Amino acid sequence: MIGLMQDQPISLIDILKHAARWHGSQKIVSRRIEDGRITSQTYRRTLKRTAQLANALSKFGITIGDRIATMAWNTHRHVEVWYATAGTGTVCHTINPRLFPTQIEFIVNHAEDRILFIDADLIGVLTPLLPNLKSLEAVIIMTDSSHMPNAPSTEVKWLCYEDLLAGQAEDFDWKSLSNDSAASSLCYTSGTTGNPKGVLYSHRSTLWHALASVQKDAMNVGSEDSVLVVVPMFHASSWGLAFSLPMVGAKMILPGAKMEGASLHELLETERATVSAAVPTIWNMLLSYLSDSGSNLTFLKEVVIGGSAVPRSMIKAFKQQFGVHVVQAWGVTETSPMGTMNRPLSLRPAAETLEEEFDRDVAQGRPPFGVDIKIVDDEGAALRWDGDSIGKLMVRGPWTARAYFGGAQSVLIDGWFDTGDVATIDEYGFMTITDRSKDIIKSGGEWISSVAIENLAVSDPSVELAACLGIEDAKWGERPLLLVKLVKNAKFNESALRRRLSKDVADWQLPDKIAIVDEIPLTATGKIDKRALRSQLDDIRGD
Repeated sequence: MIGLMQDQPISLIDILKHAARWHGSQKIVSRRIEDGRITSQTYRRTLKRTAQLANALSKFGITIGDRIATMAWNTHRHVEVWYATAGTGTVCHTINPRLFPTQIEFIVNHAEDRILFIDADLIGVLTPLLPNLKSLEAVIIMTDSSHMPNAPSTEVKWLCYEDLLAGQAEDFDWKSLSNDSAASSLCYTSGTTGNPKGVLYSHRSTLWHALASVQKDAMNVGSEDSVLVVVPMFHASSWGLAFSLPMVGAKMILPGAKMEGASLHELLETERATVSAAVPTIWNMLLSYLSDSGSNLTFLKEVVIGGSAVPRSMIKAFKQQFGVHVVQAWGVTETSPMGTMNRPLSLRPAAETLEEEFDRDVAQGRPPFGVDIKIVDDEGAALRWDGDSIGKLMVRGPWTARAYFGGAQSVLIDGWFDTGDVATIDEYGFMTITDRSKDIIKSGGEWISSVAIENLAVSDPSVELAACLGIEDAKWGERPLLLVKLVKNAKFNESALRRRLSKDVADWQLPDKIAIVDEIPLTATGKIDKRALRSQLDDIRGD
């Protein structure tokens, strides 16, 4: 028996249509790439401009399923491209400009992108690759005519975004999808262990994700919120915020290319941001700026942090110095990316002290409805939820990938996706990442969490970044090596750091050696690049 409800396929353009109708006067605030000025436009105006872009795109002869690429920062124009592709039935492929040039070339060709939208300051990344991008027909510079750069000598069309919109109708016959499982967007992994892999989201999976993310135990945002979206739109679809915020009519604040502490603080204060989201490296820059300038955070209530584990010292700094609550989130590109959020649970006994509260805040949290997780041993057997058992983290749900773009074979194991993370789950269902499976250190048959050591190390005021690696040891199999990048002009006391580590780490888990390095390389998504560090190990150790 089939239910007697209306059967109306959903497209992501419906989110912007809803925002324009019911929250039409709410603003999208955006910092211009051209000159850094802060501008704004309403959701109502955004829908009209999106329709103009859709009309322009239709003149390229695009068809449903064609890939339209973006290489751009978080701006109102980038939002317009996202919704214009959704409303024309094409697939928006976001490209991370921080990838290696060979990786960018690979993913553009692999996706067979027909059109690429790009911010003017990123043209230098693209131009050397143009002769090798086989499917590309046009490059659209996301600017106005007065800021258009000179076109390179190439067969690819070189067009101006605002000129493209000029004269186009402000309404559009949005494509009606026969199946909301149709592909909506394409995001490639950072490719730390080979070529990047494409994760192909659908209208339905993204809509599910957006609906789940706005609930109280997830992002907890509504029409009264002003949200600074620092996490890039090319980084796992900005954690879905460009869809979830218009859905509830929240004010969307977009920082453009300027993401250093002073620029972010300006937006946080002038736009009265109540919530923000970014990876830990961004918040390190903001906290450093606040410390150096003596500035405060007047309106901010919460920061959602994901991408890598959040140091306890960062959680304490936000809470004790500025009264801002840190919410840890976990996810991967393959989970759209929301997997877990660290929100309070009423059934769990209340924290008795502030320090106990911080102990809880370092966990990555519990899954919302729509996500299921478990931890398993090397043989695939489920492990206990006791907070101590360490296993491979598996996930499943309607916004979790089952295969990669271009690969017909499922990547699931008995219906579960192996995240590549190693974790524990406690009796209340709170999950804590202990490491990536390739980074966890096994010494004398026992596990050592490199993440735990790194987070303790950066709590030292002299340490800016820390990376813990396992190195071969004839007796124990592996032993930890701690690499430290110091804060500028800081005086380093190794004994003091070891004392700090020994308060929370067993003696046998302490690093055998602590080495000072000038730089710790980061991946395209702001995580520590341990593969690059391992290639430098001989030089670092002096072997």
